[in-house]
Amino acid sequence: MELIITSAEDMEKLGRKLASVLKEGDVAYLIGELGAGKTTLVRGIAKGLGYEGKVTSPTFTLMNIYEGIMPVFHFDFYRLDEDADFEDLGLDDYVGKGGVTLIEWPRLQSGFLPAEALFINIEILDGDYDRGRKVRFTAKGEKYRQKIKELKEIAASGN
Repeated sequence: MELIITSAEDMEKLGRKLASVLKEGDVAYLIGELGAGKTTLVRGIAKGLGYEGKVTSPTFTLMNIYEGIMPVFHFDFYRLDEDADFEDLGLDDYVGKGGVTLIEWPRLQSGFLPAEALFINIEILDGDYDRGRKVRFTAKGEKYRQKIKELKEIAASGN
């Protein structure tokens, strides 16, 4: 599934729609260059799940937790080395458990992160930060393929 998003407000709205299909234990990987809109999408998801506070990138803290209807565990692995020891970080206490896990800059080669997940790739169109974004959803695992189908239906309905 691919969508063109033309503003930060629309990216946040997409996040709210996505929140409606996410369930406890779900994992999504957010992929895109700096400034692509990953945290803006997370802001929409968190708000869609009832969080009312400020949503910021956890680039320097590694993880933020947003408490709403269910917790959102927002990770950012940008500053981690490729050979980081994920087991020592205690991520297994959060990833795929008790809430929705959203990971920016996932290090999938770590072998620690679940292979089955929702993959959200955000591409800046024409290399221009003031232009739109192409958001592409892919899935590994039937559960996540079903979520994409649900999201398509929501997008098609205009809600």
